[in-house]
Amino acid sequence: MASNDRQAREERARLRTYQARQEVHTRKQRRRTRDNVIAVLGMVVVLALATGAQIFYFSGGPGAEPAATATPTPSPTPAEGENQGDVPSADIAEDRTWTGTLTLNDIPVGIELDGAAAPQAVSSEISLIQSGFYTGTSCHRLTTEGIWVLQCGDPSGDGTGGPGYSYGPVENAPADALYPAGTIAMARLDSQYSQGSQFFIVYEDTTLPGGTGGYTVIGKVTSGLDALRAGVIDAGTSDADGDGAPDGDGAPLVPTTITAFTIE
Repeated sequence: MASNDRQAREERARLRTYQARQEVHTRKQRRRTRDNVIAVLGMVVVLALATGAQIFYFSGGPGAEPAATATPTPSPTPAEGENQGDVPSADIAEDRTWTGTLTLNDIPVGIELDGAAAPQAVSSEISLIQSGFYTGTSCHRLTTEGIWVLQCGDPSGDGTGGPGYSYGPVENAPADALYPAGTIAMARLDSQYSQGSQFFIVYEDTTLPGGTGGYTVIGKVTSGLDALRAGVIDAGTSDADGDGAPDGDGAPLVPTTITAFTIE
């Protein structure tokens, strides 16, 4: 009888041990499943952010119109007809022509800004130039297919940055959508009130889509465009996608920095 009781107790102990092991195993399985789900969700979020960054990078300038629901801007795109932030007064431009030098990789490029034709945009540029905003910023985008522009003026260096304000509307856009070589114009998103600090230099005659209102022409290059082509533009773009060929629309192969910017 005692032997049977002992066997029963041992059997119950073995059962409890087995059940405990099964519970531990089940918990591990649940934890692995949970961790896998979290990892998958994390990958989805990372891919979505990366895709969004690419959409913004190539839409914050000429030649592209971003989808209204697919523009991951650091802040909401300004509403049509509404400035955002502390926009410099349009009176700064003084309704006159300003001359200056934009130095890129120590290549001096002479410029003129037309304060009469684009008073708000030129006033903003004068304010940014005089404050030293542009010094040390990069030219993050070069296009060599379809349109021919070098885009600069983003403090973040990836097409997503600005001066902390945005303004509009578009001023002095060509009626025929033709931007001659040497044109300097403001980059923007789909809203006319999304202009900030980013601008582009047209290095070959370029026709840009006019359906969104065009781009504000603030002035022109008066000297140094050939040197800029030889030192930066002719090298083309980087091979970001790794296919062995220049991308045609991306970062310049020659890293390009605004080393100085003066205006008077």
